[in-house]
Amino acid sequence: MSVTVYIPGVLRNECDGASSVVLAEIAPTSLAQILDQLAVRYPRLDRRIRDEHGGLRRYVNVFVDADECRTLSGLATEVADGAQVRILPSVAGG
Repeated sequence: MSVTVYIPGVLRNECDGASSVVLAEIAPTSLAQILDQLAVRYPRLDRRIRDEHGGLRRYVNVFVDADECRTLSGLATEVADGAQVRILPSVAGG
């Protein structure tokens, strides 16, 4: 199984400039487990995505294919082989 995680420009400094990360040879899994595997490679990125309790930060949206995970099962959302996970932090300004 393989899943591609797309990293937005604002977070690329936390993962050595990568625009995407392919997690290969993983068992069918949940979004939480995908983020756990990503955290092993890039712990600083994980701190920007999840809070100290392991939940998604309120200003971060994560999409599994075309669906925002909060409209599905949150971190328990199943991630299928070949899925695309997109991390999109909210942007504010004035």
